[in-house]
Amino acid sequence: MSFFLISIFCLFVLEVIYFKIADRFNIIDKPNLRSSHTQITLRGGGIIFPLALIIGVMVIEPSQYFLAIGVFAIATISFLDDIMTLNNKLRIGLHLVSVLLILTQVFFNQNISFSFNLASCLLIIVSLIIIIGIINAYNFMDGINGITVLYSYVTIATCFYLQKFLNIHLLQDPIFYLLIASLLVFGFFNLRKKAKTFAGDVGSITMALIISFFLLTLIAATNNLKWVLLLGIYGLDAVATIICRIIRKENIFDAHRSHFYQYLANDRKWPHVLIAVLYASLQMLLNVTLINLESPVLIIGIFMVFIMAYATLRLSLEGKKRLFFKY
Repeated sequence: MSFFLISIFCLFVLEVIYFKIADRFNIIDKPNLRSSHTQITLRGGGIIFPLALIIGVMVIEPSQYFLAIGVFAIATISFLDDIMTLNNKLRIGLHLVSVLLILTQVFFNQNISFSFNLASCLLIIVSLIIIIGIINAYNFMDGINGITVLYSYVTIATCFYLQKFLNIHLLQDPIFYLLIASLLVFGFFNLRKKAKTFAGDVGSITMALIISFFLLTLIAATNNLKWVLLLGIYGLDAVATIICRIIRKENIFDAHRSHFYQYLANDRKWPHVLIAVLYASLQMLLNVTLINLESPVLIIGIFMVFIMAYATLRLSLEGKKRLFFKY
């Protein structure tokens, strides 16, 4: 408990120091037509997520150095992308390098041997595509106050539970304490009606990479793909939105406000914190299901219920014209 409290205090101090730096160098997020906020806010408060992970690995579990290097690389390029416009090839290239580093860490941790054959190469390629997809989806879902911190807390806490009670090693416990402490500190400044700071790419993308490492480790350790649904609610909203945008013949890589949570916040005027709590609570419900069920048929069946409920609610609120035709 003392380590956890000290972690909160130290990360709080680091966050306040960052605010001073961000204010001094004008690292801010200005509202635009695609924003769900209306006031200028400090950007990049999520920088304490990679700091917590990197410090934890360096001090507590240095054997996870590939993970730490990958997180450092993606955090650096993401932070630079928060404050300036970067070349897309450079950004994507470093994302790929970071993902390869965490894949290497998972292989080492699980004693998975790699040979250059067609099956192994396909596995690497599919893993790269999935994780890059997770990173982008996580970043796109970071659009309202509280959603990233609450959703990340649910996912990290679930992974910690799995480590403690199902005997699946992910990272040593103190590193989890640091990650949870970073979320609590960031939440103090973000989980409110008028946020003092946003996570920025450095926060959302880095958190996505860390969670991807946990998911890959769980899948490799248990030979069970069900753990990918630990991001099921985000995935559902992200994939459904992409499908709708493709039907509307929009460029899916352009910034937008087409996610369901954005519709609820911007058009229905639901409070940001309420929407964040709703998404996090639904993911927690799904996580409890994953932990307690082993049957793939039952798990798929229950997730189909989530899909049908989501589709029904979204169609009833937004309507076919808004979802499938340009407006």
